[in-house]
Amino acid sequence: MTGNGLAGLKLAALIVAAASWSGAAMAQALPPPSYAAPLRSTAPNQAATTSPSTNMLPPAGGIGTVPAVGQTRSIGQIPAVGGPISGAAAAPMPIGPAPLPGAGGVPQVSLSLAARYGRDVQGQITNGLLWRVFPARPDSSGTFRVLKEDRSASPVMALPPGDYVVHVSYGLASAAKAVRLKEATREILEIPAGGIKLEGRVGDIRIPAGQISFDIYKGSQFDAGEKTPLIQGVGTGDVVVVVPEGAYHIVSNYGDTNAVVRSDIRVQAGKLTDVVVNHRAALITLKLVSERGGDPIASNTNWTIITPGGDVIKELTGVFPRIVLAEGDYRAIARNDVRTYERDFKVITGVDGEVEVLAR
Repeated sequence: MTGNGLAGLKLAALIVAAASWSGAAMAQALPPPSYAAPLRSTAPNQAATTSPSTNMLPPAGGIGTVPAVGQTRSIGQIPAVGGPISGAAAAPMPIGPAPLPGAGGVPQVSLSLAARYGRDVQGQITNGLLWRVFPARPDSSGTFRVLKEDRSASPVMALPPGDYVVHVSYGLASAAKAVRLKEATREILEIPAGGIKLEGRVGDIRIPAGQISFDIYKGSQFDAGEKTPLIQGVGTGDVVVVVPEGAYHIVSNYGDTNAVVRSDIRVQAGKLTDVVVNHRAALITLKLVSERGGDPIASNTNWTIITPGGDVIKELTGVFPRIVLAEGDYRAIARNDVRTYERDFKVITGVDGEVEVLAR
């Protein structure tokens, strides 16, 4: 193979590696607010609602009011990881004259960069971007080293004429492009990404942050094969997860037992999808008492929660532990001072309360 052929293969490999590396790196930092609604749910204790995807670019005049779940709304651009929602898209980026010669008199030219959601989506992405510029060929050690790095929306970089690879990441989405720099150049990279915002409810009551979390998987829940989460433990509220456009499924965990909802969604480029997951569950407090309505027995009690069929749902210890359970029938088994006490109870959606087990 010729030297040019090898260089081409290395350049292609760099672009692919940069894209996959960026997704892994950004997965370590949770993105901001998100909106989406599941297309379907399968767990018996759950219900999910889906609202239409909405344009992530604002209309003239900025951000509108937020409508009720299920209505179409126009919002600002997806916030950067940890960044605020922006208003109207940034103005077109001008290309300035070439910078002055660099150190040692090496001439340099300007590379102006911008990103958008896709060819058919107008407007520039105005925050949350991470730009990196690599040489088109590795150094003597075979390594592609980062030459420039910038987190602004419209960076202008001074570089010697030559061949480069420009890589940009946005949340869990990214794009890369080979650039031959001879004179002042402007490049617009397309990142086909959309946003997901997640919320959990029991009836009309929103589940507080800290009591619910979401895992996001690529593809449908009905796809065959083992699935690895794209990102885990996403919180509710003002957190928007930016992902490449495509199909995903969401696993919503209310508490840490069996209140789990699975929902399929589709993310479109430049759109924000609202996911509102409705759980059929309740928060239960367990108490071992000497008489009905009395104070709990002070010494720690070992608890086991089982189904009518004998399946163990949760084991825990405490004077009055709290547990989230899906709607259904259960038995509480309390072990205290080498004695065992039991009681059957029913969980009704949205009816939080206490389950007393009599120590008799």
